[in-house]
Amino acid sequence: MGSFSIWHWLIVLVIVMLVFGTKKLGNMGSDVGKAVKGFKDGMKGGEDDKPAAQNAAPSQVADKGTVDVEVKEKSNS
Repeated sequence: MGSFSIWHWLIVLVIVMLVFGTKKLGNMGSDVGKAVKGFKDGMKGGEDDKPAAQNAAPSQVADKGTVDVEVKEKSNS
């Protein structure tokens, strides 16, 4: 009773195909595939961006009105 036999799954598949239709199921499968591919590409892109951001020098001028500078402490010697 805990698991379904192959006949149960076939009946469920036929009912789902009757309700949604094969064209709509194909479109949903395609959309899920595109979403998974986009997620994987996003994960790969995220790993590539981290080393590039660490190696980049800080920008001296962010835009025309703002200047980005580094603060250095003055040592008393």
